Amino acid sequence: MPLGLHTKDTNGSGRVLVVEDEDNVRKVIRMTLTRAGYDVFEAADGGKAIEVLRSDDNPLMVDVITCDIRMPKVNGVEAITYFREQFPSIPVVVLTGYPDTGLAVSLLKKGVADYVTKPVEGETLLAVVAKAMERRTALKA
Repeated sequence: MPLGLHTKDTNGSGRVLVVEDEDNVRKVIRMTLTRAGYDVFEAADGGKAIEVLRSDDNPLMVDVITCDIRMPKVNGVEAITYFREQFPSIPVVVLTGYPDTGLAVSLLKKGVADYVTKPVEGETLLAVVAKAMERRTALKA
């Protein structure tokens, strides 16, 4: 099976790792994505996200990562740097409650697929994840 892509044995639209330190926000994102057919994995901070991806001998392959910026322990910028280095083909979508144009430009230059400020509407979330998913599929083609 190509890494992260679905086969007839896997239902759903794709796998999304949600990195968000606020439980209630993470729950809403998970519910929105799950209802749309995505398989959702969760992490409360960047360190946990790295653990989730590296939890086995074979890294967990996801199709898209959504990542908050301001989190305890390993923050979003550190986590995104790791994701881009270790998993360059996985699109990363930033979801943050603290808009920062300079940071957005910097992260987009580093290869982040999208930068969205919270609160994010369900339709917007699904649109940016779908767009990132298309980018992932195009990279694999």
